[in-house]
Amino acid sequence: MDPAKEEIVGSSDHDHDHDGPGPHGAPLTETQLRVKALESLLVDKGLVDPAALDALIDTYETQVGPHNGARVVARAWVNPAFKQRLLENASAAIAELGFAGRQGEDMVVIENTSKVHNLVVCTLCSCYPWPVLGLPPVWYKSAAYRSRAVFDPRGVLREFGLELPKHVEVRVWDSTAELRYLVLPERPAGTEGMSEEQLAALVTRNAMIGVARVPSPAKAARP
Repeated sequence: MDPAKEEIVGSSDHDHDHDGPGPHGAPLTETQLRVKALESLLVDKGLVDPAALDALIDTYETQVGPHNGARVVARAWVNPAFKQRLLENASAAIAELGFAGRQGEDMVVIENTSKVHNLVVCTLCSCYPWPVLGLPPVWYKSAAYRSRAVFDPRGVLREFGLELPKHVEVRVWDSTAELRYLVLPERPAGTEGMSEEQLAALVTRNAMIGVARVPSPAKAARP
């Protein structure tokens, strides 16, 4: 394969939408307004417990988030046996750390190397691995990202501040209703001797989606 060629990997077969609740304070779309109206109607009729809804939202906004995925990545960096299991059966390996649940039943982990950089997108909706990354960011759900990540991945990465050398192959993975992808970033230089907890603190959500690399400790410490 031409090393400068972008490859689109994965299926675009989606059978339903997976948009999660938008971030607090963001303008609501027409669809979100309809969801709110339906939610209010169900609550008024006693068909839905508002406390249960609040608990579900709180779980994915505060208790479940990118720090879970960061722990998975850090474990893979320090434990070769776990990394092997992660790449062979991501769902089972991730479950070893206690991370499982809705939107994370079937996971695939793809590894970045010095020759290959992986980028995750959901071209038709916003399929996203909630148990390890929390709720998807607004830009991940945008039409611009969903289309341009496929047709101009290097341009998208450049806008996120990541300029890849021409010899690095870019592979774009299309999440589906059946599969969720998680990028295993390259371990940055200068992290020798760091603990698993210290490594996890370096890992960002964007690096696990593939629009960024994990910064070195020196860069991460800059204001």
